[in-house]
Amino acid sequence: MGVSLNPPLDPSPTGAVVAQAEPAPRSVPESRAEMQLSFSPLVKQTSGAVVNVYAEKTVRQRSPFAGDPFLEQFFGQRLPNRSEKQSSLGSGVIVRDDGTVVTNNHVIDGADDIKVALADGREFASTVVMKDERLDLAVLKIKGKGPFQVLPLGDSDKVEVGDLVLAIGNPFGVGQTVTSGIVSALARNQVTEGSDFSFFIQTDASINPGNSGGALIDMRGELIGINTAIFSRGGGSNGIGFAIPANLVKVFVESASGGGGQFARPYIGASFEPVTSEVAEAVGLPRARGALVSSVVEGGPAEKAGLKPGEVVLAVNGIEVEHPDALGYRLTTVGVGRKATLSVSDNGRVHDVTLALEQAPEVPKRDIRLLEGRSPLAGASVGNLSPRLSEELRLPGRIQGVVVTGIAEGAPAARVGFQPRDIIVAINGVDIKSSADLENIVRAGASLWRVEIERDGQRIRQFFR
Repeated sequence: MGVSLNPPLDPSPTGAVVAQAEPAPRSVPESRAEMQLSFSPLVKQTSGAVVNVYAEKTVRQRSPFAGDPFLEQFFGQRLPNRSEKQSSLGSGVIVRDDGTVVTNNHVIDGADDIKVALADGREFASTVVMKDERLDLAVLKIKGKGPFQVLPLGDSDKVEVGDLVLAIGNPFGVGQTVTSGIVSALARNQVTEGSDFSFFIQTDASINPGNSGGALIDMRGELIGINTAIFSRGGGSNGIGFAIPANLVKVFVESASGGGGQFARPYIGASFEPVTSEVAEAVGLPRARGALVSSVVEGGPAEKAGLKPGEVVLAVNGIEVEHPDALGYRLTTVGVGRKATLSVSDNGRVHDVTLALEQAPEVPKRDIRLLEGRSPLAGASVGNLSPRLSEELRLPGRIQGVVVTGIAEGAPAARVGFQPRDIIVAINGVDIKSSADLENIVRAGASLWRVEIERDGQRIRQFFR
C-alpha cells in the first residue's frame, strides 16, 4: 500500500517535459516480522557523517569595582579583570566530501576555537565559513584531509507527517546517540525566541541538549533536517523537537561555498500579516490561510510585481503557504537572483504575479561612524538606514534614518541606556538626517542634551547633562 508523492512528469528548466523517477512507495508494517526490522543498517550507513562540535571561547570577567574611581583605588588591584574559558558541545553533519560541516549557529557563536570530532575517533580543528544568527545555521570547514563520510541532503518538501525518522547527535555529551520517531508536524512557526526563522519540521524523536546541529534523517538515509530546538520546561526531551528543513540548509551551504561570508535573503519590499478567520471572510477566502499584504515599499520588488495592500499570497511556485513565515521560507529557498511565481487572491479572484528576488539595496551607504567626545552617545556606532541595513537589524518597513548599530562595553552610551537598533530622530531639536550630521552635532558639544529616539515603534525623549 503506497502513496505517490509527485506526478510522473515535471518540466525541466528549459521548459521541456522530462520523466521523473517514481519515489519508493511507503507502507505500514503488516506482519510481526516487519515489526522486528532493525534500523541498524541505516545507522551504519549514515552515522559516520555526524560529528561532535566542541566550541571554546574566552570570557572576560570584569571586576565588580570597574568604573568606580573610589572603589578601584582601594579594591581594584585585589580583584583585577580576569579571563576564563567556556566550552560548549553540539553536533554537526558533514555534507560535502571536502570537509564542509553544517551545524547550528548557537553551538559555535562567539567561539575562539572550534574542533570537530568524527565518529571514528579523528579530531580536527575547523574554521567558520559562514554563520547566521537569525537562521541559526553555520557552515564549518574541517582543517585536514579526508576521507570524510558524507550525508546526502534530501528534499524536505517530500517529507510527510507520519514518516519514520532518526535523530543522530551527542546529547548531554555522552557520545553519539541515535533515537527514532516520526515526523509529528510540518511548517511549525513561533518556535524559537530571538530568531526570525519560523518554519520547522517537528518530530517526536528524542532531542536533548547536545543534539543541536545533529542530523534528522529519513528512511532513505538522507538528511531532511538539522536538529535545532526542543519544547521543554525542564531541559530534557518531552517528545517535541524541531529541525531546520534540508531545503533551507541546501541554499545556505550553496551560499557559503560561493564566498562572501554573509547569507543574502531576498528583499521583498513588503510587509505581511497572518490571515485571521475575520480577514478570510472579508477578502473572500474559504479558510484562514496565506500571507496578507499589509504594506508595500515604493519602488521595491513587490510593487514592481504588482502586489497591493489587502491582497493575500496563497502559494509560491505552486506550493501553498499557510502563514507569513512560510512565505518567507519559500522565497528564501528559491534564492536571490531568481524569480518566484506567487498565487495571489484579490477579493477572491486568484491570479499569478512574478516576483524578482533581489538582495536588499544599500542606498544610502551605511557610513558607520563611532561617536566620541563628551556626550551621552559616546561609544555608540551609528549608520544610515537602508533596506539592507534595516533587514540586517530586523527593522521591518523602516528604510530611512540613523540607527545605533553597536555600543562599546562600558561606554557612556551604554551606561545611560542606549541600545542597538535605536533610531536617533533628533538632538536638541535638530532632525538627524545622516550619520555624518549626527557626528558633527556630537563633536560640537552641548551643556544639555535633548535626545529623541525611536525604539520598537515607540518615541522616547530623554534629557542629559
